[in-house]
Amino acid sequence: MARKKITKKKDDDSNLLENTHIIGAGEMIEQRITDTLEINYMPYAMSVILSRAIPEIDGFKPSHRKLLYTMYKMGLLTGGRTKSANIVGQTMRLNPHGDAAIYETMVRLSRGNEALLNPFVDSKGNFGKAYSRDMHYAAARYTEAKLDGICNELFRDIDKNTTDFVDNYDSTMKEPSLLPVTFPSILANVNLGIAVGMASSICSFNLKELCETSIELIKNKDHDCLTTMPAPDFIGGGQILYDRDDMAEVYRTGRGNIKVRAKYEYDKEFNCIDIKQIVWIFIVYLIMKTDFMMKRYPITQTEA
Repeated sequence: MARKKITKKKDDDSNLLENTHIIGAGEMIEQRITDTLEINYMPYAMSVILSRAIPEIDGFKPSHRKLLYTMYKMGLLTGGRTKSANIVGQTMRLNPHGDAAIYETMVRLSRGNEALLNPFVDSKGNFGKAYSRDMHYAAARYTEAKLDGICNELFRDIDKNTTDFVDNYDSTMKEPSLLPVTFPSILANVNLGIAVGMASSICSFNLKELCETSIELIKNKDHDCLTTMPAPDFIGGGQILYDRDDMAEVYRTGRGNIKVRAKYEYDKEFNCIDIKQIVWIFIVYLIMKTDFMMKRYPITQTEA
């Protein structure tokens, strides 16, 4: 005869919490909206500005710095390439935001993606193209990477007390608060950042001109930067419609517009124009805009 299984009834949790209460629960507190913003919203805003969206003086956001430092500690500055999945996994010790976000950060810093004028990651495999929506990057298990040669100037003398080290998110290891860069890396690549109440949009400049200008400014603080660094340098090439007065205003205020057009040659033999260089950011915009217009206003054929 089967014996009925008797389960012991657990004590009700309400009995355990009978004499407990949460201080302040259910109470309504009158507070000015300005105080609420200062107490609750301001810490969040400052965290986004200082610790996430706006690049520091070394030219990197925290996600970029954590990735590059992890690769440096893995010996990828002088050694061979390793699987991107391995790099992403190691970076999660410093950046616990998920493997997809870390890998996307590495893709943008890579040479293969062609998003930066001076890339920091030497890539192997399909890293997609920044100017193509259809050429998506392959999964991290298929690609390989190491630090590019320019990173020697990012980590030079890092072990000689040249920068402060802070605890990571769980205080299990140290990471640099800034990288001891030997050149103005913040101006070497395009850098966009949208924070709370402010944003940054930094153009890229020719690395040789950038270093020469830095040397001249060290020698003479009143040096005219336009003589050694006349204009920005963009990844897609193109020709800048140059106006010295407008460029001087951009250098002085940090605000302004720079007009760039494609470079082309006329082929007399075939009676056509060969486009040699073009600013790809406009191509992406036009492709997306055209696709949007086609979906919104489709072209229909009518019978004659």
